[in-house]
Amino acid sequence: MAHGEVLEFEEYVRTRQDALLRSARRLVPDPVDAQDLLQTALVRTYGRWDGIADKRLADAYLRRVMINTRTEWWRARKLEEVPTEQLPDARVEDSTEQHADRALLMDIMKVLAPKQRSVVVLRHWEQMSTEETAAALGMSAGTVKSTLHRALARLRQELESRDREEPANGALEREERERCAA
Repeated sequence: MAHGEVLEFEEYVRTRQDALLRSARRLVPDPVDAQDLLQTALVRTYGRWDGIADKRLADAYLRRVMINTRTEWWRARKLEEVPTEQLPDARVEDSTEQHADRALLMDIMKVLAPKQRSVVVLRHWEQMSTEETAAALGMSAGTVKSTLHRALARLRQELESRDREEPANGALEREERERCAA
């Protein structure tokens, strides 16, 4: 790669790194994994930077690389995990309601399949159109719509199930706080 293109890539990364990290963070639940995902995608993109004719499409190209990388990682994971009937309780130690809502949303996103999560992230967080999402993921617009519909229904179902569980959990937490205060 020519020196000018190296500088161009460095400038691109400097200006877009925050937005790209947010995209990675939405694709994988763990912040450290998101950083690893972005770094891996940047390394893969660096080698092909001169092949991207229209640099305005670099974000879309990099998102696609992140999605493909995340899918590779998911396929290569060790299958020592044992599925359970009930998800472990997630505690949010943040005092602001906004952070709690964001943490809850990131937590329930874990129930989605990788393909569904990708569609939700691109459509709702990245605010891409159905056609842009379809192009980015290599699927038809109809598949994007049906996948999004099923993903949102699954998220609603998960939220409702957690709302039903919350009153019992809230009472236990209140009792524990009162016991500690005494």
